[in-house]
Amino acid sequence: MLETQDLTIRFGGHVAVDRVSCRFEPGTLTAIVGPNGAGKTTYFNLVSGQLPASEGRVLLQGADLSGLPAARRTHRGLGRAFQLTQLFPNLSVLENVRLAVQAREQGRSGRGWLAAWRDALAVWLDRQDWIEEARALLVQVQLGDKLELPAAALPHGDQRKLEVAILMALDPLVYMFDEPTAGMSVDDVPVVLDLIRMLKARRDRTILLVEHKMDVVRELADRIVVLHNGRLVADGEPAAVMASPIVQQAYLGVAP
Repeated sequence: MLETQDLTIRFGGHVAVDRVSCRFEPGTLTAIVGPNGAGKTTYFNLVSGQLPASEGRVLLQGADLSGLPAARRTHRGLGRAFQLTQLFPNLSVLENVRLAVQAREQGRSGRGWLAAWRDALAVWLDRQDWIEEARALLVQVQLGDKLELPAAALPHGDQRKLEVAILMALDPLVYMFDEPTAGMSVDDVPVVLDLIRMLKARRDRTILLVEHKMDVVRELADRIVVLHNGRLVADGEPAAVMASPIVQQAYLGVAP
């Protein structure tokens, strides 16, 4: 489904991501782990198009996305949730998700992603089917009682849930979650994890997950990829990867 080939980015003399090559298959959840500063979020930024690569390629279903901006990559099927929520703060919870549904449908019609978003913001079409789909997604993330609140009024945990609902509304081929439970309360975390489990159970989507909570990684991941100093240092089944000496040293701080 998704492949990176020798993906690299340099900031001056610093190589933040260093020739990372990975393939991610449909129906799998891959956790990308490593110590702070390992290059995990930067790697996500290269894949999703927030940063231009110095070298290497990003392929989705064999098509080269390397020269495309982030919005075009989203239209092609890369869905990204961020460490810091990316919402329309002054619009209601329902409107945030309805916009995503509308953009998805207009994008599928061939009119183009940016044109779809401009139309969605400029003209509020009366499409009851889009509204009902948005409402159903918000019920799934347990925000059904907060539809009319502005997104900015939500507490942090609910904003994270809203972002997941927006991502689900876009229905991408690849879901990229960057620390989806960061800053959430103990009560909110299971809601997001259950949604990720549901997406994984579909078996027709690819999920990438950056997560520091190792209990979450062990439970959800089919595979673990470890980055350290921008390089891929381990890749395999969770038990084998977490037991490897290089991971024990680099990630867990265990002396060699």
